Amino acid sequence: MPLPPPPSSPPPPYPHSREALSLNWPFLRSLLGGLRISQLVAGAVCWITLAAHKYEGATYFAVFAAVLVWLLTLAIFGLCLVGRWALVPGLGSRWLITNIVHDLLFGVVLFTAAAGIMGHKAQSVSYCNVSAYKFPCSYSAYLSAAVFAGIAAILYLLSGLCCLIRRSQGHNDII
Repeated sequence: MPLPPPPSSPPPPYPHSREALSLNWPFLRSLLGGLRISQLVAGAVCWITLAAHKYEGATYFAVFAAVLVWLLTLAIFGLCLVGRWALVPGLGSRWLITNIVHDLLFGVVLFTAAAGIMGHKAQSVSYCNVSAYKFPCSYSAYLSAAVFAGIAAILYLLSGLCCLIRRSQGHNDII
């Protein structure tokens, strides 16, 4: 069987993804970059605090929500950090809208739910905050998780608003 003829035109150049990786310094210096780092820190403190203590019931959802949103934020931050969001199929061309949806939907809804659950749990065991109570209690863990989930929710709302303002100014990119 004969071989097919060679192509008549040269192959297309390598895609943009074949260039050397480097940090996207303009993103790191931007307000959105600082908010992303703050979101990662507050989210990590929230779910590490929850995971380090005994939990039951609705707290499982709070841990799930905190870890899911944290992992998604880590992925988005990593793509923005190396400037490779164009590689995400379907979403890379609409990266600003993707960030808006991520921040407003996942961040606020899930972290607000986590803060509400943890606030309720802290209130339900507030009796053990009395100095005469000698048994182990998770009040301080629930309270600190609720505070950091609330801080994370505010940070997500701020970054979503920053992206919305950028979009309303006619920009189509995060930087």
